[in-house]
Amino acid sequence: MRILIITAGSRGDVAPFTGLGRRLLDAGHQVAVAAHPSFAALVGGCGLDHRPMPGDAQELIRGWARAATREERRALTRAYADGLADGVAQAMAGGTDLVLTAFGPAPLSRAAGEAFGVPVIGTYLVPQFATRQFALPGAQDTGELGPEGNLAAGQEVLRRAEGLFAGAVTRLRARLGLPAAPPSVPADTGPVFHGFSPLAVPRPEDWPSRAEVTGYWWPPRPYGWQPPAELTDFLQDGPPPVFIGFGSMAPGHGERLSELVTAAVKRAGVRAVVQAGWAGLDGCGPDTLAIGDLPHDWLFPRTAAVVHHAGAGTTGAGLRAGVPALPVPVMADQPFWASRLHRLGVAPRPLPFQDLTAETLGDAITSCLAEPSYRHRATELARGIAAEDGAGAVLAHIGPGGFG
Repeated sequence: MRILIITAGSRGDVAPFTGLGRRLLDAGHQVAVAAHPSFAALVGGCGLDHRPMPGDAQELIRGWARAATREERRALTRAYADGLADGVAQAMAGGTDLVLTAFGPAPLSRAAGEAFGVPVIGTYLVPQFATRQFALPGAQDTGELGPEGNLAAGQEVLRRAEGLFAGAVTRLRARLGLPAAPPSVPADTGPVFHGFSPLAVPRPEDWPSRAEVTGYWWPPRPYGWQPPAELTDFLQDGPPPVFIGFGSMAPGHGERLSELVTAAVKRAGVRAVVQAGWAGLDGCGPDTLAIGDLPHDWLFPRTAAVVHHAGAGTTGAGLRAGVPALPVPVMADQPFWASRLHRLGVAPRPLPFQDLTAETLGDAITSCLAEPSYRHRATELARGIAAEDGAGAVLAHIGPGGFG
């Protein structure tokens, strides 16, 4: 079967789908991943075909930061959404028997699937059905809202998400010769698999039966990957370091953050491996090493703790490694995952990015390492997560030769 995976956004929005895609490929399917051009090497390095998706999420974030008015941000968002619409249609026109779609481009994927007569399955990385059990990631108020407040907050998150792509969906449907979708008919009616562990977020009882929580879809290591000698030498030269990285957050703030991280590492008296990410962090000093992108499943188990922005993928990688975390959330779903890590008992209270200083970061690292219960709980959770097979659940639904 020809399977097309459609995703968009940062590296964390793409990497898990390479793991899902590789399992499907190993089962005998033909797999292509539609993602931004900057991820062609990531996709191809895992043995999957890449279909380019117009746009650049990094440039979009930078554009938002430079925008002086709400209208400018809306214009940037509209251009990005229209580019995704073009990319989804072009990717599907390349031929496929089944589409697996991330949450962001899902409305576009379903519109194109309707036009091309191709079934579409939702494959989401964060919870995306409103529930009384918790407020969805992205809710503006993440305090104790109560069951009805959680449900209302989740419904508002979904309304905002739908609004981001509503115009692009309307224009795409018209271009593909489809009638306007009746507002009373929900666009999302097919099966949806959520690629995170039920130990991290148990499946809410009030979710519809078509919504499942499978377990994580782990990114594979690129074929032939080997750790850089500089990194292995650094790891062998002293005690396990702390990992520090902010992923796709804070582009353009590399110099300020690098100075802050260097001072925090010195204050905490630790060694650190600093991942450049979109911010362009670098390491200064004998106890700090700067690195680029590399497999978290190799590095994280070799660290004393992981300091990160609490993106969904990095959160999962830290849980898999069984090491304590220090979440520094910035935006979107990150406060949700940061709070979840604290509630799971593997991390201290989150340190919001806007509160980040050399003093607060250094002291938080010290507190994280000083509390043995964080590592104990992380080790316990890692054992349970290791027994899960998230990609296998999706593969079982599809079947070895199609829908089984």
